[in-house]
Amino acid sequence: MLAELSANWPMLISGLVVIGAIFFYTRDEIPMEVVSVSIITVLLLLFFLAERIPSSASGITTDDLLSGFGNPALITIMALLVVGQGLFQTGALDGPTRFLMSSYEVRPRTTLVAAFAAVFITSAFINNTPVVVMFLPIMSAFAIKMGISSSKIMQPLSFASVFAGMTTLIGTSTNLLAADVYKKTEGISLGFFELTPIGLILAGIGFVYMLLFSRVLLPNREGLDADIVSRSGRQFVAQIAVTENNPLVGKTAVAGMFPDLTDMTVRMIQRGEASILPPFEDVTLQPGDVLIIAATRKKLTDTFASQPDLLRHMWQRGEGQTEGFTDLEGGTPRLMLVEAVVAPGSRMIGRAIEHVGFRRMTNTFVLGVQRRSRMMRSKLGDIRLEAGDTLLLCGSSASFRDLRSSRDLLLLEWSQIELPVTEKSHYARWITLGVVIAAATGLLGILHASMIGAVLMVITGCLNIRQATRSLDLRIFTLIGAAIAMGTALDKTGAAMLLAESVVTLMSPFGTLAVLSVLFLCVAFLTNILSNTATAVLFTPIAISAANILGTDPKPFVLAVIYAANCCFATPIAYQTNLLVMGPGHYKFGDYLRFGGPLVLVIWIAFTIIAPLRFTL
Repeated sequence: MLAELSANWPMLISGLVVIGAIFFYTRDEIPMEVVSVSIITVLLLLFFLAERIPSSASGITTDDLLSGFGNPALITIMALLVVGQGLFQTGALDGPTRFLMSSYEVRPRTTLVAAFAAVFITSAFINNTPVVVMFLPIMSAFAIKMGISSSKIMQPLSFASVFAGMTTLIGTSTNLLAADVYKKTEGISLGFFELTPIGLILAGIGFVYMLLFSRVLLPNREGLDADIVSRSGRQFVAQIAVTENNPLVGKTAVAGMFPDLTDMTVRMIQRGEASILPPFEDVTLQPGDVLIIAATRKKLTDTFASQPDLLRHMWQRGEGQTEGFTDLEGGTPRLMLVEAVVAPGSRMIGRAIEHVGFRRMTNTFVLGVQRRSRMMRSKLGDIRLEAGDTLLLCGSSASFRDLRSSRDLLLLEWSQIELPVTEKSHYARWITLGVVIAAATGLLGILHASMIGAVLMVITGCLNIRQATRSLDLRIFTLIGAAIAMGTALDKTGAAMLLAESVVTLMSPFGTLAVLSVLFLCVAFLTNILSNTATAVLFTPIAISAANILGTDPKPFVLAVIYAANCCFATPIAYQTNLLVMGPGHYKFGDYLRFGGPLVLVIWIAFTIIAPLRFTL
């Protein structure tokens, strides 16, 4: 007995390491990166000792345990994150976003369905995190227009992007990792659209579930919506100079409004020494006019992001020099917008904006001023600052780093955003489309296509090196490395085979379908408390072992693991998009379990019914 225990102790310890990993991953006390690195360290030490005991040698080398960090699937995932970041930074999806918002006024139901369809289709081919980030404000606006709490719509947004991951090989990193294990073990590659038939059916069932039960099972919480609305609805006073090449030249007011300035209120037009006040009857804009407008921060951001030449012109007209205006990497201007409050006792109080010398003092310039006490109707430069005024500042990231220590201005760092380089958006769209087409048609391997796409994003200026590096999530990198190390340990010590034999022994009297169904349920349960990538890597070799024991084709078992690992609906920690919508939807942990838990069971039942129709079991 002792001899058998001595020979099997690496297998037992490997199992304990996996159980410990699950325990620590589900707790927030220790960062995920630390847990992942600790797991790898423990496994390295474990098998270092095992190799020095002849009776327990497992043949697992250091190279085997660290192979995950050079895994082609991991490199592909990192490259796809860069491609997705390029779409986000260039605002390549902003055009469809604005179209959806304008369309909602005319066809609300059709637009809402189209928005979810856009999330689904886009997430099937690129990393879904930037897609969800892009659609968060849209869904918030939809909820406001529908007169419902955003908690009714945010979880469905996240889940729609997760459904998409079930439909293509590059839908999520989970799919790529499981396919990689399958190829290494069986020598068979999964096709780009191998997941699509069942994936579309499961997604369709999931959408029907959300349509029927979201009103009943999702909370209707108020409180945060009001804060979001009030913050996004705050009006800044800003000004737009109508230059010779400005598209506003020659535009005439209609019923006192300028149709080209949607969602903006024109408070005054300064024409030379004359001030034209509303209502603006038959007023035609001319070069040299200065428009004093009131608009929300988002509207100002969208306007300047879509018209970068206008922003550059405003800078060039200002005083001082342009050092620090751009972070030039590859010649691409990188501008930030940040809100700042005029501090009590500031030297700027009582002074007009143009006399403060913002460019000289801070290397930034003022785009707008927000003051709650009264409506301002004067040129931006003539406004005298008061304590508590909120300024919308534009400048480089280096300028704002220097401003953090200022006693005159209090930077609201939560408000900091980087203006997208919209003139590069068409490059980002074509690059992403090229990656998808090359991978889908087999013209290039997924690894090669995604690497080329990531490099092109940087070369064409869609991203600078800092932004590309920032998109490489260290948590994902270390987590996948640790998951592959654990999967290797379970496989080579025989632990995976033992677990597979146990499942087969228990369920084989009920047939192959019963084994497949129980495997799906186990993976679907664990993916909600452990990372879906880790779950897929750990269970793919177990699934293959179970199929080999039964003497059947392992492909249905591998696909079961992929579909089940994507059933990350029951907890906020199950997937990163669930965490993204937790704040805007003001959810609690139990809200995911209440709405997402039954969804997991519905998908499991659906797969159990569909599997024998799709596969020969």
